[in-house]
Amino acid sequence: MNSNWEIVIGLETHVQLSTASKMFSDAPTAFGREPNSQASCVDLALPGALPVANRAAVERAIRFGLAVGARIAPQSVFARKNYFYPDLPKGYQISQFEIPVVQGGSVGFVHDGALRAVQLTRAHLEEDAGKSIHGIDYQGRQATGIDLNRAGTPLLEIVTEPVMRGAAEAAAYARALHALVVWLEICDGNLQEGSFRCDANVSVRRPGDELGTRCEIKNLNSFRFLERAIVFEAQRQIELIEDGGRVRQETRLFDPERGVTRTMRTKEDSHDYRYFPDPDLPTLVIGPEWVERVRTELPELPAQMAERFVRDYALSVVDAAYLTQSRSHAAYFEACAADCEQPKLAANWIMGELAAALNRAELELDASPVAPAALGALIRRIVDGTLSGKTAREVFAALWDGERDVDALIESRGLRQIRDDGAIADAVAAVIAANPKNVDEFRAGKAKALNALVGQVMKATGGRANPQQVGDALRAALAG
Repeated sequence: MNSNWEIVIGLETHVQLSTASKMFSDAPTAFGREPNSQASCVDLALPGALPVANRAAVERAIRFGLAVGARIAPQSVFARKNYFYPDLPKGYQISQFEIPVVQGGSVGFVHDGALRAVQLTRAHLEEDAGKSIHGIDYQGRQATGIDLNRAGTPLLEIVTEPVMRGAAEAAAYARALHALVVWLEICDGNLQEGSFRCDANVSVRRPGDELGTRCEIKNLNSFRFLERAIVFEAQRQIELIEDGGRVRQETRLFDPERGVTRTMRTKEDSHDYRYFPDPDLPTLVIGPEWVERVRTELPELPAQMAERFVRDYALSVVDAAYLTQSRSHAAYFEACAADCEQPKLAANWIMGELAAALNRAELELDASPVAPAALGALIRRIVDGTLSGKTAREVFAALWDGERDVDALIESRGLRQIRDDGAIADAVAAVIAANPKNVDEFRAGKAKALNALVGQVMKATGGRANPQQVGDALRAALAG
């Protein structure tokens, strides 16, 4: 990013709530059913059909609000957001405007090795629209069909303040929010099915200036696409302004194949939607006893668990935040730490070797071929001196490839660490004789020459010698 410009980002995230039925009807929400097979008379806006708010959806909103430290509005209002799309049968969407159910709060996460927090403006309940399906063959002609299965699906729209200053930071926040809503079991988090979709509001300004004109990039259901879209859009706006143009407030779509954003429509403001309270829905009243009941049913939250990891396992704040990014990460760490009784080593291996292998294979932790008990057994053999760092990585690679028994692997491959003083002394003597230049450099005061000699001994022993013993033996031999 050009240092003469500052990027300003706010995200609006649509989280599909994990209810069995829709926001204002009893129609099911299952994914992938035949088109229009899950649309009730309420979803179709048939005359006389009246909406009824889904209690389970409201409860999920309360759960989220409590988890992010927000205020739960004792009274909130459903409003009609008026606009026309062919997949919106009523001609309006039922949403919340002036009084949302969740107000304020923040989401914490790790970015660039430091803890960050993004302030939330609000989170409000609303219903989803249907879906237009283009390119359908109809009597030999290309046509567009309307599938109303999604119409009325309950959403929690989570809106941040415009406080993020980079695409990578925005993607890190989105990942943390995704992990949180899955942790809370209010959303299944399936990005491919549209259960978690981000709209990015992007503007640029010169440092110290007022906020610039924003453009909204709609329906980003990939963290990688979110980051790429923001980077492109920010650069597009900078180039436009520097060429003497003006940024127009509009809604844009991201084309992942070309890596560009393109105009979808001129951006509306709130007055364009002619919000007014829905006369068919009463004020949503949430009493304190309901809030407290939901609070008692909350699981241990990521921030609470991270504090416990720092306190009980002596981990750093950053390490604890990484290991509580999802329930699967936390469970894997605790199982591994319990097995090896070395929490810091367990954390290092999970965040290091295991994370790298998962990234290379593009796998989630739940699909790891290395079970927590297997990694714990490997760490025990490092601690008791059976394995060196090099041979431990060789054992890990074999576990990743499908082996299961750490001790059997060590014996079958001859990986047991050499700790015999006589064997190490023999290897040291041979290396000293074969590397006179390094010996002379060390004796001349070049400390790094010792590292080269240690490396030669480790190579000669196939990485099985104990590095500490090798270093001590070399110093003793070279001092003579």
